[in-house]
Amino acid sequence: MSAEEVYNRIPMLRAERGISRKDLAAALGVHYQTVGYLERGEYSPSLYLALRIAEYFEVPMEVVFSLKPFPRLGSEVK
Repeated sequence: MSAEEVYNRIPMLRAERGISRKDLAAALGVHYQTVGYLERGEYSPSLYLALRIAEYFEVPMEVVFSLKPFPRLGSEVK
């Protein structure tokens, strides 16, 4: 992990809601390629953009972003 790597669940949140990259980009006022860069971890969002993404999905920011990789779905310890 690089010192500034940020992990995200944007692809999962988009898939759950049936939202395309272009639709999300339009709602956020960014280029759709920016959404792709974010999803692949090639670009870390500004705090403002991160807050807007969380607000768009109506979830707390830590549901969308993390400094550690998210556990794979179904791998949570019960």
